[in-house]
Formats: sequence, C-alpha cells, structure tokens
Amino acid sequence: MTESDSLRYEPGIRTHILLVVAMAAVIAIITSLSLLLIRQGLQTQITENLSQDLSQSVDSFQDLQNERLNDLRRENALLAELPTLKALMTSGDEATIRNGATEFWQLSGADLFVLTSAEGQVLTAYTKDGSTVSGLQHDLDPLLASPGKHYLIHGNSLYACALRPLFFGADESGTVLGYVISGSAIDHSVAEISRPTGVDVLFLSGDRVVAGSLAGLAGMDAAARKQWVNQREGTSATVKVGNARYLSTTEDFSAVASAPLRLVVLKSLAPAERWISRINRMILATGAVALFAGTILMIFLSRSVTRPLEELSRSVRAFGTGDNTRDIPSSGTQEVRHLAVAFAGMRVEIQQAHAALVESERLATIGRMANSVSHDLRHYLATVYANAEFLASDNLSPAERAEIFSDIRTAVDGTTDMIESLLIFSRSGNMVRRAPELLATLLERAVGLMRRHPDGANVTIRTQYEDPTDTAVVVDGKQIERAIYNLLLNACQAPRPNGVPATVLVKLESDAGMMIVRVIDNGIGIPASIKNNLFEPFVSVGKQKGTGLGLTLVQRVALDHGGDARVITSIEGQTTFEMLIAQDLRATQETSAAVAADELSLKGEDRVQF
Repeated sequence: MTESDSLRYEPGIRTHILLVVAMAAVIAIITSLSLLLIRQGLQTQITENLSQDLSQSVDSFQDLQNERLNDLRRENALLAELPTLKALMTSGDEATIRNGATEFWQLSGADLFVLTSAEGQVLTAYTKDGSTVSGLQHDLDPLLASPGKHYLIHGNSLYACALRPLFFGADESGTVLGYVISGSAIDHSVAEISRPTGVDVLFLSGDRVVAGSLAGLAGMDAAARKQWVNQREGTSATVKVGNARYLSTTEDFSAVASAPLRLVVLKSLAPAERWISRINRMILATGAVALFAGTILMIFLSRSVTRPLEELSRSVRAFGTGDNTRDIPSSGTQEVRHLAVAFAGMRVEIQQAHAALVESERLATIGRMANSVSHDLRHYLATVYANAEFLASDNLSPAERAEIFSDIRTAVDGTTDMIESLLIFSRSGNMVRRAPELLATLLERAVGLMRRHPDGANVTIRTQYEDPTDTAVVVDGKQIERAIYNLLLNACQAPRPNGVPATVLVKLESDAGMMIVRVIDNGIGIPASIKNNLFEPFVSVGKQKGTGLGLTLVQRVALDHGGDARVITSIEGQTTFEMLIAQDLRATQETSAAVAADELSLKGEDRVQF
C-alpha cells in the first residue's frame, strides 16, 4: 500500500459488529411491528367499545331527561289547577303577581319558575341559585312560540322546561290568563349520568359551553369546541381537552331548544391508554430480553469467526503504514489461512520491489536536480571567475572595468535569482506574508526588471490596465512580482520567426472577485508535445538556461493566492498565459495537497518548459 492509498483508506464496519447490529435490527423491527400491530388492534377495539358506551350514554341521558320533563309537566299541571294561582293571575297587577308568586315557586321546588301574561310577557321569574333573570324575555320567546321546544338557554345556564297555560274556566273553553313555566337545571342531570357511567357531558350553544360535568368549562379549549361544532352527529372522534384525550360523540338538540344546542358526550381515554402502555412495556421488556440474549450469543459466534480475519486485516494495514514486524495470523478458517499465506509471500515481494524503487527514485531525483541547476550555476561561476581575472589586469580602462563589473553583477544576479526560485519553490502556502498592494505597481516593477534583463533588451513590452486603484489586492508582493517577472521572461524568451520583432503585451483585468494577469507574446507557440506538462518542475530541456522552475513557480504562487495559472491560447503569432489572483481581501488560500504533491514529484522523462 502506497502513501496515497493509505490517505484514501476509509475504515468500514467490522464484520462482527455488522452481524450483531443486523441481529439487533431484526429483533428491534419485529418488536416494533408487534407493538404497532397490537397497539393498533387494541385502539380499534377500544374505540369501538367506547363508541358503543357513548351511544348508550346518549340514550340514557335522553331517557332521563324525558322522565324529568314528564315530572315537570305533571307538576305544572297541578299548579295550573290551583284556584289561588288562578286568582292571583286574574288580578292583572304585575306587582301583586310578583309578590304572590313566591309561595308557588317554593311549592314547585323547580330550579326555574316563571309566570307570564297571556301575551307571553314575563311577569315574574325565580331561579334556585339566585342567578340574574335579566334578558329572560328574549330567551323565552322561542319556547312560547314553539310549544315543542323544552330546552331554555339563558346566559350560562341551561334548563329543561315544561310550559303550561293557565285558564280562567275550563281548559277547553276558558280564557288564557298566562303561562306557568318550570325548569330543571341540566347540571343536575349531567351529574346523575356522569357518575354511574364514567362519561362527561357537555352542552354547547354555538361554540360556547353552557353546561357540563368537566371542570374549567369557561376555559375549555377553543380548538376542541370548534371540533365539536363541526363533528357529524352520531359519529365518534378523538379530541384533546387540556392535557387529556377523550373520545366524543355529539347529538343536535337545536330543534327542541330556544337556541342552537348540541350535546357532547365524552369518554376519557386515559384508562385505556394506561392499559395499552402496560402491554407495550411488557412487549418492550420481552424484546429487550430477546435483544440482550441474542446479542450475547451473536457476539460469541461472530468473534470466533471474524477474529482471525481481523488480525489479518490489521497486519495488512500495518504493512501499508510501513510496519513490517506485525505477525500474520496462522489460525482461523481454511479460507483465512490461505489468504494469510498469500499475503506473507506478497509482503516479501513488495518489500524487495519497494527497496529497489526507492533507490532508483533517489538516484533519478539527484540526477535531475544536478542536471537542472549545475549548468546554469557553472555558467554563472565561470563568468564571475573569468571576469574577476580580467579585473586583476592593470591594462584595462575604466570603461572596460565597468563593462566587466556589469557582467559579473549580471552573473551574480542570475545566481541569486536561481537560488531565490529554489527557495520560493520549497516554501509552503503557510509562509506567504500578505499585505495590501496595488497589482499595477507590482506589474510595473516586474516590467522594469525585465527591461533591464538581457533577454528583454530587444523586446517591446507594453502594459494595459485602467485605474491602478482598482487593482488593490492583499498578497505577498515579492512572490507576485517574481511570478509576473517569470511570465514576462518566458514570453521574452519565446522563439519567433526570422524578421519578426519581439513584442509582449501585459493586461490587468478584474472578473468575479479575481485579478487576471494576462501575458501575450507573438512567438511561434508551444509545441503540442509539451503542453500537458508545461507547469511541472525541473523541465528545462530545449532551453539554453534556467532551472526549469519559472512557470512552476507562477502556478505555485497563484495557487497560494487563491487562483491558478494556465495557458489560454497557443498558436503561431499569439501565445497567452493567464495568472489568476483572488482580489477579495477576505479570500482564503485554497492550496490542494494533491496538486502540491504532483508538482513536487520528479518525473523520469525530460520535458521542455516554454
């Protein structure tokens, strides 16, 4: 296993863990399905049973109310026959009637007692709980107009009422003196049906609760009231009231009430849910026991099968990291033993081949480095040595001495440039020292240096950009200047057809947060054979001088500054190189380790860098 292979290695799930997890997943799925099916079946059965209970509770409530109404009708019939009550009503004086009606109300024992005139006007009214009777006339009018109605909604109270006319003379031929109305508060009936049956009863007028057995009626959930109003009569539905869940059914009593009225019968689901929870816990406990026992058994079986395979896997990984001392397992199943023997032989062969390859690469690397650097270094040193001997002569004129000194300085500068290129090439992106710069200024510096270079003496170099202040970047100025200089040097050294004057155009542009340095020369173009490896290091065959790092450094600097370097066009008469640099001051450096590794790798073949 090579270093790059080890970097891409991603450990998967161990075999014995996979077996244990698979077994646990099967048990968990079966347990969950059992819980789901049993819970669904129980809920369906409980809902059916509770729905039947609710239906019976509605019937029981109606029977109870019919009995209560019959009692009220009989009591009203007896009161209507009392001569004293008839005499009181014949007085026609409202104050007299109001004062004399108290004994009849007490005699009736009703929760609500009302006497009205023959025209239906309320003359006096009493309630057992002392609640106000203001607005009673408006609420009584529907009952007086429709004798079939027997539920009176008054304020927050609900009464089952019986109405009886008072006649002067015989009922068939007498004159109507008024009406006597007796009512029984529904709360009593609600309590009577709720206690023995375990249900709760509510009465809704519109979306307002007017009576019921649940506590906190005034604060009843608006969502629950809306659901009851919209619930179809005779059907069952689950509703949440506060923190409790109920099964509810409704019955519409609007036809026999003074205002829209709906009966809601509720059965708490809490006992059923507690029972289902107990069953769920029993199933979960059984599943947990099965999971624990199965896991222990599967761990024992899987470890006995996979342990030798895991030991062999660790030996392979250790060998991949360079550890050749780990033992190869000799136990396990027949297939594992065969695999171990094959790996042992392969490891020996790989070690031998790797040792030979390392030695070969080492020699090749030293050779390419020496071949690339030694020629230029000897050339510069020979120039310095020869000119130093000339300077020692006393027969030289000042002009000749200045010329010789210029040659020595050029050789020293060339040596310095070569060493600096090697140093920059060896640095990583973390050593870049960024500061605010104007790219136009760095460009002009590089152009100035190029014009003083011998290879740029006979080349027309032109620059093209708009406002220099728009070229602000945060970069390592020295590295960017060196990269532009290398591009210019590459362009100036490009071969040209005979008789064609050498020209180089440098453009600065901004696009999508990137500064683009575009260098265009009028050379013959890049040969197709070297286009694919143009930016690789130590590629110098085909040039008379240079370390082979010029374009490699351009690409390295561009990558360190969030950009890249590339060839845009390469035809006879126009070759265009581009270097992109991130312009945004907050742009982060994006240097790929894989690209850096490819740049530093030494290829065994010779290439030409243009």
